[in-house]
Amino acid sequence: MAAMATTSTSSLLPLLPSRAPTPTPRRRLPFAAAAAAAPPRPFLVSSPPPPPAPRARLARRAAAGGLYGGGGGEEEGDGEDGEIEEEYYDDGDEEGDWEDDDAEEGEEMDVEAMEEEALGAVADLSERLSRELRIDDDVRDKRRIIRDKTSASKHIPDNLLPRVAIIGRPNVGKSALFNRLVGGNRAIVVDEPGVTRDRLYGRSYWGDREFMVIDTGGVITLSKSQAGVMEELAITTTVGMDGIPLASREAAIARMPSMIEKQAVAAVDEAAVILFIVDGQAVSYLTEWVSKIFQDGLVAADIEIADWLRRNYSDKRIILAVNKCESPRKGQMQALDFWSLGFSPLPISAITGTGTGELLDMVCSELSNFEELDGVEEDGNYIPAIAIVGRPNVGKSSILNALVGEDRTIVSPVSGTTRDAIDTEFTTEDGQKYKLIDTAGIRRRAAVASAGSTTETLSVKRAFRAIRRSDVVALVVEAMACITEQDYKIAERIEKEGKACVIVVNKWDTIPNKNHQSTTYYEQDVREKLRILDWAPIVYCSATHGSSVDKIISAAALVEKERSRRLGTSILNQVVREAIAFKPPPRTRGGKRGRVYYTTQAAIRPPTFVFFVNDAKLFPETYRRYMEKKLRSDAGFPGTPIRLLWRSRKRPDKKGKSADNSLQSSVIPSRMALAT
Repeated sequence: MAAMATTSTSSLLPLLPSRAPTPTPRRRLPFAAAAAAAPPRPFLVSSPPPPPAPRARLARRAAAGGLYGGGGGEEEGDGEDGEIEEEYYDDGDEEGDWEDDDAEEGEEMDVEAMEEEALGAVADLSERLSRELRIDDDVRDKRRIIRDKTSASKHIPDNLLPRVAIIGRPNVGKSALFNRLVGGNRAIVVDEPGVTRDRLYGRSYWGDREFMVIDTGGVITLSKSQAGVMEELAITTTVGMDGIPLASREAAIARMPSMIEKQAVAAVDEAAVILFIVDGQAVSYLTEWVSKIFQDGLVAADIEIADWLRRNYSDKRIILAVNKCESPRKGQMQALDFWSLGFSPLPISAITGTGTGELLDMVCSELSNFEELDGVEEDGNYIPAIAIVGRPNVGKSSILNALVGEDRTIVSPVSGTTRDAIDTEFTTEDGQKYKLIDTAGIRRRAAVASAGSTTETLSVKRAFRAIRRSDVVALVVEAMACITEQDYKIAERIEKEGKACVIVVNKWDTIPNKNHQSTTYYEQDVREKLRILDWAPIVYCSATHGSSVDKIISAAALVEKERSRRLGTSILNQVVREAIAFKPPPRTRGGKRGRVYYTTQAAIRPPTFVFFVNDAKLFPETYRRYMEKKLRSDAGFPGTPIRLLWRSRKRPDKKGKSADNSLQSSVIPSRMALAT
């Protein structure tokens, strides 16, 4: 979508109530009866025909733009009932078209049929945008969502589920096992060490047991040189670190292993069961090779982790899983070498699934002693998701940590510190729950392609998927850099996805010599460069100082409410009628003018309005933008995109049957246009 979130057909809420079991006649709205001396003309569906009026008042109405979609013509004469005949400026090239328009007048409009057609138009738009903005692995995610919805187990809140932590040294297959247990590709899996850094949570099912699985970064407990740490964690000191002093880069690199280990320790502390993962291919079952491998530091790291777990977490169940044992026969031999760690090894393969069933049986048997949560059901309240997106090093992780009040994610000047999309539950002081999603920095597509990093490519895809599954997107920009071309590209994606948005100007404390006019000038610059998000509110904050960070949640709550708001049909048609009376649609050279017969809101999240008109081609793009602005100024909807769909009305054929033009209009872009 302009880089956008797709309107889900499951979120479409029809405006009309469901029909009763007994068939009832369709509700039809008649047009005004034709006068003897004047041709019949359609009136606005939401307003009754006007009573006879004196000539002076009729003249004023004609000068003001006429009726809904018509008017604007000169007064030529009065009929017997006092109405004015419309004067059309026809050059003789479109007589057939005007005959078709005359055939439309005096008909009855089937409102329920138009409501159904509006829902179909929104469904077609949703499908088209889904194809346009398709992201890899969407099919697997849909399967996982279907499995979650059809699960027979009761739905318990995430914070009340028992937790299982996955721990081990780098590149032993922790994230691959995490994906196997939770389903889908939640964690980034690349054949290089140090990809995962923050804690990543996911729900897992096995039988009637449900629990949370925590993926962690690799624990490095051995003393390594700075070059060794950089190679082990795939850290770069050049990309995205321009302007950062060399001493700060080196200090950040030196702190990186301890920060990753701190996140892993936090996961182990809250877990009921610990899965200790080792690499079965790192050692050979041949005895003469064991001493050599113990000396190179790989297995020595496993020994240190095992000793640390026994010393500090002897009260918890620790399961040793030997990963990368694809062959069940050879796996037993590979697992023999790990008995020296002091735990009973279990050979598994996270890629092929070998042994994972037995592993889950062991996990669930340990969780059986966990206190059952009978009768605990998650309330039916809708929990909005807020995705924090932006370019690298603009302070996204700092904002998340400032909101939750803890070091939930690693914050570092090292570019690309955040890789996965990190979900965190957050509850405000008034008890409202939100899901905060921290994402990786999104660089330009050309820069990502030139870097050739598979990890960064997958991180950007995770960020786009976070936008899609969110309700509100906090677009973070750096105050000193202001709006860049990449910020505009991300804004396009947000608008196309149909997500509510809050523009967050972070590091506001770095602006020198601020005064009471600085905010005004800065906002003008943002509005000028981000015209596609001119409806989004702007929040100025400083995450490192915690200044005004709470305003992000307040603004997000407001725009999410507007994104879910439904406008009454009568009010909507009244707004449209006033907009057309103020500025009628332009005439063609043949004197033809567009008319709006009926307007309805067919969907929410985002609000989608369907206009039924005589011919969608008679409404140029400039007029559609005008109509969107009038809807915003008169009906609100701040902070959320709105969709305008224009549908040409069905025309009866000569035999009196209705020719269905709606199918054609839903396929041809000119017939179903999207106002931007």
